[in-house]
Amino acid sequence: MFKVINANPFESNQECMLIGLFEQPEKFTGQLLELDDRFGGELTELVKSGDISAKSKSISVIHGLGKSGIKRFVFIGLGREKDLTFDALREAFGRVCKKLDDFRIRTLSTALDTFVTDQVSPNDAAHALSESYILATYIFSGYKQKSNEPDIDIESFEVFTNADSDEVSAALQVGSAHGEGTNSARTLVNTPGNMLTATDMAEYAKKLAQSYNFEIEILEKAEMEKLGMGAILAVNKGSAEPPYMIVLKYQGKDEWKDVIGLVGKGVTFDTGGYSLKPKDGIVGMKMDMGGAAAVLGAMEIIGKLRPEQNVVAVIPATDNMVSGEAFKPDDVITSFSGKTIEVLNTDAEGRLVLADAITYAKQHGAEFLVDVATLTGGVIIALGLDKTGALTNNEALFEEVLEASYEAGEFIWRLPYTAKDKERVRSSKIADLNNSPGREGHAIMGGAFIGEFAEDTPWVHLDIAGTATVKSSHDLGPEGATGVMVRTLALFVERFGQGEQ
Repeated sequence: MFKVINANPFESNQECMLIGLFEQPEKFTGQLLELDDRFGGELTELVKSGDISAKSKSISVIHGLGKSGIKRFVFIGLGREKDLTFDALREAFGRVCKKLDDFRIRTLSTALDTFVTDQVSPNDAAHALSESYILATYIFSGYKQKSNEPDIDIESFEVFTNADSDEVSAALQVGSAHGEGTNSARTLVNTPGNMLTATDMAEYAKKLAQSYNFEIEILEKAEMEKLGMGAILAVNKGSAEPPYMIVLKYQGKDEWKDVIGLVGKGVTFDTGGYSLKPKDGIVGMKMDMGGAAAVLGAMEIIGKLRPEQNVVAVIPATDNMVSGEAFKPDDVITSFSGKTIEVLNTDAEGRLVLADAITYAKQHGAEFLVDVATLTGGVIIALGLDKTGALTNNEALFEEVLEASYEAGEFIWRLPYTAKDKERVRSSKIADLNNSPGREGHAIMGGAFIGEFAEDTPWVHLDIAGTATVKSSHDLGPEGATGVMVRTLALFVERFGQGEQ
């Protein structure tokens, strides 16, 4: 839908044009000076009077009124030019894009160069624009009956710039891919558990593989039993729905080496099992497959952008239900790795399914591991709702993930991971490990348990229990699922190893 045009934006005939406006120390310069001249200096007066604001993320609408072929100008306040960052620009674009429905337009345009600074290149601005547009205009329509009022959707978005059109087009495509992958993850997380079972997730992965030519393997229950995947099978015991171990492979190098393993928790609904969640805590547990959604969204981006990396994505998919056959506290189970686990809490099931998935990812050649999971309420107590918690056994790998998170605008905070933490998850008197050694440091304990299966493989754990959903709308999307870590994972893969070169 994005089209790059190397031409003077103000000589075009457009329904609506987005213009960036910085706080000016004296008067307009560059393209804005030209536009002001077309208005006979009236824009300067409107800024002085406050009718057009350059305050960060402010929005001002001015009609052409015959002085321009453009019907409507939307000025986006950007604050001081030296303070503009990629993140701030992305949020400013997002805020105005959320208001586009009010304009009832089918075409949109922007004078891209009005958003460019010494710190923000035309390519950066293009990436921010397309990513923000797609993220901010996302809607999960749900299952309500539709109104009779017809929707008016934007059909084309023309981007005027003096920069290299091929490079700007490529940046728009990258931003679009990142936004679309994130929105796909949002939709998965927003979908109710009865409409997104493990079977449905496996079918989704098949379609993804077909679309992007991934190699796919899906283990069914009988195959998992034969292999001895006792941890995920234990979680699945109470369910009427079959489990699946989903594997997607993308080979971007000639040889299958330096393989990145992305592992996402795919618990499609979590009752807590016999360690039953309270009624307030059980509502919303359709989002407990947010880690799987993040991995699937990242794989969509990888499939579109085709980076020169090797990636294996592994998703253990099941729900955690209560029945006469469900696993119980005090059970001892044997994981795929051979390590035995004393179950002290059936609501600490995510780390169990990830244990087998981590082991299977290593069997598929993963030499670097990142797992993503809505793992613990403890991470919310520790860090709040706006920060993803992290653990790692490898400083260099964590730095790569952290750099990707900075670029994605997704905040990560590293939690400590010590020898005493390892001792606590190994403290069972009757098994190699216990799955819940107590409430103290619970977020750390969840990650430390998974670390027992990563072993010496460089590994980063990301706990998104607090960040997978939001309760109110924001500049880059509505309430509900956020698609958090999709872009971080994709950027991590795209940039992997560049720091060593």
